[in-house]
Amino acid sequence: MEAVDWENSAGVSSDTEEYLQDTKYEDDEELRFTSGFISKLQFRKDKSRAHWINEMGMAEVVENKGNLWRTMGVVRSGKIYYSIEETLFLMEIGALLLLDDNGTSLSLNDIYAKVSGGSWELFEVYRHLKSLGYIVGRHGIAWSIKGAKSNCQSVSLQCSPQSSEVVNLESEDESSIVGSLNNMHINEARPVFDVYLPDSKFRKSSPGDPSFVICLTRGDLPSIADIEVLERQCGAIPLRFCHVEYGRVSFFSFNEAELPILP
Repeated sequence: MEAVDWENSAGVSSDTEEYLQDTKYEDDEELRFTSGFISKLQFRKDKSRAHWINEMGMAEVVENKGNLWRTMGVVRSGKIYYSIEETLFLMEIGALLLLDDNGTSLSLNDIYAKVSGGSWELFEVYRHLKSLGYIVGRHGIAWSIKGAKSNCQSVSLQCSPQSSEVVNLESEDESSIVGSLNNMHINEARPVFDVYLPDSKFRKSSPGDPSFVICLTRGDLPSIADIEVLERQCGAIPLRFCHVEYGRVSFFSFNEAELPILP
């Protein structure tokens, strides 16, 4: 087992989606973001606004500010949707104003209340990776429809992490981004995030392969058989395992080693 020094690690899409991906940077916010300089509970004059959709367990962006959206959220039918961990992260750094069905602003405590159990562990892992500057997306979930066609990722996931019920939404594109983790359990280890190195030229329509896949573990370490299944599932993408305990996020990986044959 090898410990990882994370601190030193470095359909056809719509016209709107293409526009979002081709828009040039207007300021250096993304550069500051990927440098790893993030302080919790920042106060910003200009915030993006999003509408929380309980049935999806996601936030639909209604107004964008800045450039953080370029490496966060998935695009469907020209709209950007943030997962619950992305939503909470953006609220913590003061970059997102979240609204309910009545247009009332939701507080951090309101969204904290929506995060429970495994979802909280996911958020802690996500927040840690983002604070180091990585680009992080849900494993196997395409950033955009065009990206899904080029990377064979899923755009038809119907169940949210908070519920096993099928959610009926207005369009197939929107329903495809609801939840993703229910069918990913392999004993106590499951792939949860695709992680990319910081890249100012990152495009959701053509993200390329992730640098590694994060697998969340609970309880005992995964067996050799579990690791082999995960490796087959993730193909040639390197695996990194993480474990969350009492708010501490630990990362590790496994390397094959041959023992010498004794005479």
